[in-house]
Amino acid sequence: MGLPAEQGVRIGLSAVVIALRERKACVLTTPADGALALPFGPFDPGRDRTFERALRDFVTAQTGFRLGFVEQLYTFGDLGRDSPRATPGPERRREVSVGYLALTADAAEAPLAEARWTPVLDIFPWEDRRDGAAACLQPLLAGLAAWSAGDSRRQGRVDTLFAPATPHRWNEGRVLERYELLYEAGLVAEAARDRDRPNLADGPGRAMASDHRRILATGLGRLRSKLKYRPVLFDLMPPTFTLSELQAAAEAVAGLSLHKQNFRRGVERTGLVEPTGRLSAATGGRPAELFRTIRGDLSAAETLGLPLPALR
Repeated sequence: MGLPAEQGVRIGLSAVVIALRERKACVLTTPADGALALPFGPFDPGRDRTFERALRDFVTAQTGFRLGFVEQLYTFGDLGRDSPRATPGPERRREVSVGYLALTADAAEAPLAEARWTPVLDIFPWEDRRDGAAACLQPLLAGLAAWSAGDSRRQGRVDTLFAPATPHRWNEGRVLERYELLYEAGLVAEAARDRDRPNLADGPGRAMASDHRRILATGLGRLRSKLKYRPVLFDLMPPTFTLSELQAAAEAVAGLSLHKQNFRRGVERTGLVEPTGRLSAATGGRPAELFRTIRGDLSAAETLGLPLPALR
């Protein structure tokens, strides 16, 4: 399946486990040499029957959680991704990681003390557009303008991805491309670390070990894109929920403020939820009707995604 470690290649498995806590999209993290990291473990071709089985075993061992549905994201194999300052040559270890995305409605405290639920938008603050552009966006745009320095191709990428002005439109699914542009421009802490430069103390968001922020960006972008064509949001929801709670969950993942009435009309048109006949008194105001997902295989429904009618 892969070359032995002594020949310079190691295969690892990384898990992006997303849940909702207090109306925030959170990712399960563990410490790694003092840095924030995704659950990660090695794949042993002589011991592990499949990648997925190995992934499930080490996530449970590291965090205490048992994963439900998972899907493969991508294989990350750039040279030096785990030890970028290693000396080039045949002795340099090649780190190959297979990333997986997992969603869970179980957002209880992590059973093992070192595991934490970390808000995703604390790691990518520029991805939060629920109250307009994030506060960190203007300094980032200034840094990107300095990096572009009149280069029309560079500035075109900035305009397309960050949509600072019309006619460009913010595309919430392009999380990875935005992160990689910031990395290329040297505006995130991982860029300084990997280029053996002084620490970027005021870099936006929370830095992560190795290229785990890149893997997480891939997972968040995949999840945001899937909202529109697969009923993945319901994998994050409890058995019953109000439409306000469903909208808050969609907003937390997409990083957008959604139009309430248009969202509700869109949800009704999908036929993916049904009323329970009960009310929730936990809204803090007027009791709201409780809903649940339809029975059966959601993937067989004609309309598979939820609408994202943004306010702006």
